[in-house]
Formats: sequence, structure tokens, C-alpha cells
Amino acid sequence: MSKAVIDVRDLEKRYGAVHAVRGVGFTAEAGTTVGLLGGNGAGKTTTIAMMLGLLEPTGGSVSILGCDMATDRYRALPFMNFSSPYVDLPHRLTVRENLMVYARLYSVPDPKTRIAELAMQLDMEDFMNRPSGKLSAGQKTRVALAKALINTPKVLLLDEPTASLDPDTGDWIRTYLETYQRENGATLLLASHNMQEVERLCSKVLMMRKGEIVDRGSPADLLAKYGRKTMDEVFLDVARQTGAANRKQEDRETA
Repeated sequence: MSKAVIDVRDLEKRYGAVHAVRGVGFTAEAGTTVGLLGGNGAGKTTTIAMMLGLLEPTGGSVSILGCDMATDRYRALPFMNFSSPYVDLPHRLTVRENLMVYARLYSVPDPKTRIAELAMQLDMEDFMNRPSGKLSAGQKTRVALAKALINTPKVLLLDEPTASLDPDTGDWIRTYLETYQRENGATLLLASHNMQEVERLCSKVLMMRKGEIVDRGSPADLLAKYGRKTMDEVFLDVARQTGAANRKQEDRETA
């Protein structure tokens, strides 16, 4: 039996003849952050949806916290959560009301105190009584993260956690996530297009293209492998399938 907190094996999702995800497999240990990278349509969102049990895999398996997500996910879900600024909360409810709904769904002890803590920690106190539909993009991002942290999860799946935030606030959120992970031993899966964020937070990176993992390794390993200075350049190499050709050309030029 694997001791990994997240254990994904040969995960597959087909829609007719179309393979949205094919042969995806990886593990994540307690207290680590795994980056899931790829262009639009690479299969990241589908993979996350299967990990959450929102989509039924065509093949393969997902185990989280020792629970098979196909047959036993309700034992794991209370200790998991998910954040995406692209999934709207009910617009007519205030931020406080939305968070109270989720606190009750997760049976959070003393929900008023937990919501007050998150409002202070994520600098949301000024708009807690504002309808969620009247928030700015950056405010929605912070509320989405607060919703994801309401139950103090052991496994946190993050889709663009700093999207629409200015650089200062984005940096502050990354520091907050690092502190949260250190204090709670949480395991994070991070889907992001911000490569500086990936280099800072992730111990392992999975590069996806057309539904498959085409490369993996630590940010430092991938930078060395592709002979690049930044993860942005590595991302472009993988997305455009130009890395190998570029390296061969550079080798000829320096020969």
C-alpha cells in the first residue's frame, strides 16, 4: 500500500473517441506541493474533477488520504477542499453568508470564529457583508480561497489561487499558503499559469499536454533538463514541443 497522501494511477477519461486524460499517474507526500501545468485543454481541470469525485474516470484510480475516491470518497472529502476563482459562489448571498453555508456543510466547530479568522487573515473584513456578485475579481479570488480553507483541509486542490491579484497581494497569498502548509502539514495540488509561483511553491511539477503527463520533476531539475533560465521558458518548450529541437540546435552551435 502506498503511504502517499495522493496516489493517482493510470487515470483516464474518454468522451467517445476523444481522450481528455490518458495514463495520468503521480503521488504526493504529506506536506508537499505538486504543480500541475499545461496549456488550455491539456487536461488539468478534468484531472482535478476526477480527483474530487465530480467526474467518474473511464479508467485508473485515485486514492486520497487512503480512501478510494471511486468507492469511499465520503471518508476523505471532509478533510479536502478546492479553490478556483472561476467557480462563482451564489451572487445574492453576502460573503459572510456564503462562508457560513460552507462552514455548516463541513460541520466546522464554532463557524463564526473560523469565518472571522479567515476574514482577518485574508484581508476581507471590509467586504464580508457585500453580496458576492458585487465583488472585484481580486476579492472573489480571496473569498474562493477562504471557502477552500474553511474546514482546515489536509488536502487542498488549488486552481489559479492568485489569479486577478496584484503582485503584492499575490505574494502575500503565497506566503500565507506556505505558512498554512507548514502549520497544518497540508498537501497541495497547484494548477497555475504563474511560473514564478510554481518555482516558489512546488517541490514537484507535472507537465501536461493533450491529456497526458509528458514530463515531470522538480523546478530545478526541469530547468536543467531543458537548459532554460525560467519555468516560463520550460512551459513554452513543452507546450510547443520545441524543447528538444532547440537543445539540438544549441548543441550544434556550441560544438
